[in-house]
Amino acid sequence: MKPDKTCQTCGRTIQWRKKWETCWDDVKYCSSQCRSSKPNLDDKALEEIILKLLHQRPNGATICPSEAARAHFPEDQWRDHMEKTRRAARRLVDQRKIKITQKGHIVDPSTAKGPIRLRLSRF
Repeated sequence: MKPDKTCQTCGRTIQWRKKWETCWDDVKYCSSQCRSSKPNLDDKALEEIILKLLHQRPNGATICPSEAARAHFPEDQWRDHMEKTRRAARRLVDQRKIKITQKGHIVDPSTAKGPIRLRLSRF
């Protein structure tokens, strides 16, 4: 069995499957939808905003993903982009730059449901 990978678009865990035995090294996306919507400049900007907001806070402080969405998208549209913001956060977790928490505990970004908070990894 091969180790799990992280989808380059959504940041969720891709679990090894027997059908990928011959091409596991080439698997980068968890689905055809993720393959067709690869991260673009807008997604990279969201990642930068998340990191910028976290660096502006005291050590160990957290932010809500909605803060990044509000900072990046127009006031009346930020709610429509919350999943895009959560995907950016999951990619940052994969890069080991941040942690995702719920009720103060670090959680697996692939399975976290409900409200989450983001904090820098170094704390």
